[in-house]
Amino acid sequence: MSIVSRRAFIQGAGAFALATGGLGSYAFALEPGFRLIVKPYDIAPPHWPRRFALKAAVLADIHACVPWMPASRVRAIAERTNALAPDIIFLLGDFSGGHSRFTEPVMPEEWGEALSILRAPLGVYSILGNHDWRHGVLPHVPSDDAQGVRRALVNAGITVLENDAVRLQKEGQPFWVAGLGDQLSGPRASGLYRGCDDLPGTLARITDRAPVILLAHEPQIFRRVPDRVSLTLAGHMHGGQVVLPLIGSPLSHPRFGLGYTDLLYGHIVENERHLIISGGLGTSHVPIRFLQPPEIVEVNIGPATSRPLA
Repeated sequence: MSIVSRRAFIQGAGAFALATGGLGSYAFALEPGFRLIVKPYDIAPPHWPRRFALKAAVLADIHACVPWMPASRVRAIAERTNALAPDIIFLLGDFSGGHSRFTEPVMPEEWGEALSILRAPLGVYSILGNHDWRHGVLPHVPSDDAQGVRRALVNAGITVLENDAVRLQKEGQPFWVAGLGDQLSGPRASGLYRGCDDLPGTLARITDRAPVILLAHEPQIFRRVPDRVSLTLAGHMHGGQVVLPLIGSPLSHPRFGLGYTDLLYGHIVENERHLIISGGLGTSHVPIRFLQPPEIVEVNIGPATSRPLA
């Protein structure tokens, strides 16, 4: 190798190392800890009254922990959510931290106080996630069967729905919000998950033909949701958490979900049934996000709305 080519090789290798280090720092610190976007969806699903407009804000997979998701950041996310002026706010579970390394806990009382500022005319409703059930504030902390998470949500003025449904009204138009129990709440001896979800029992609580919004932490239940439900909202998948150009998400392997890697992110329509999967806010397994920034989901349901061009 000549001196010139050797110099070029060393310079190129150095530039690659710097770029790799820069991307690693971005994925490890900047994107998960500082970025926040609002992801809008405008939908008109079946069984939804044509002239009925409802604006919902959705927060999923907070995974409170220090340094990536301290209580101060949770509060800032709540403030940003309030600024959207939604009619209703939905929280889709996984409030507990999702990884132990490089991480300190945020106690439920702390993130609960931060979420207590959420405000919407029709209220704030939450379900629980698998991390809330399967361990304490961090994965190495023993589980209390989500008692601490439930208590923090209730103390924050947030209604917790577990295999339950509530009938609401906006301007005289009724609709239902149904919340499903978590599908991965605990392991069996065989290695399968027993879950505490009861889809038939939840839907049996709906007593009229008003439209239904279903909250489910894991999106895999969508394949069993009847078309009676106008919209299913889910989280859990973090949109893959890491998305590589031309490759996609290496974290969409079945071991991180239930084997349905096509149910990963975004607005999915199957047989006129609508599902929106949030990319979430925090991290699990590894404390990185790349090209899948933390997001607040804004869903405008009903008549088409006009948006200014970005």
